[in-house]
Amino acid sequence: MSIIEIVRLVLFLILSVLLLVFTLRRPHAHRGYRFLAFECILALIFLQSDMWFVEPLRPVQILSWIFLAGSIFLALHGFLLLSRQGLPDQDLENTTQLVTTGAYRFIRHPLYASLILFGTGAALKRCSILSLALLAALMLAVYATARVEERTNLERFGERYAAYMRRSKRFVPFIF
Repeated sequence: MSIIEIVRLVLFLILSVLLLVFTLRRPHAHRGYRFLAFECILALIFLQSDMWFVEPLRPVQILSWIFLAGSIFLALHGFLLLSRQGLPDQDLENTTQLVTTGAYRFIRHPLYASLILFGTGAALKRCSILSLALLAALMLAVYATARVEERTNLERFGERYAAYMRRSKRFVPFIF
């Protein structure tokens, strides 16, 4: 193992422990699924780190950067809408108002969709069985997280959320 690989592994482990501590401090039913999703992203970043800037003009690299940029845009947009319109009680996860504008008009989970976009962009840096398996695990974890959150939102917002579910998709506008 080279010194760079050792540093990467140590950094990955430190970040994983910090993520675990952060996750355990938050009493949400979906925290385990979300932890798995973020671990998959962290693993994709570290496993692909030597490929992020190799041959930047290859079509697959350009596609990867499009997914990554879209992810960042969607996450920032989603956080902004939640903080301004959701009237959060203590943190962004406890909104007191249902947000149905902007990206939320079309999809119920733009922040989780941004994780899928980011994972896809990272996986495209080096397509391998491992990166595709991590992407699949990420997608399953995000799906499970969204399902748990939807049950919570149905309890919190009632029929308004049920109606919102009927007119919007989970992650991909007009499709899924």
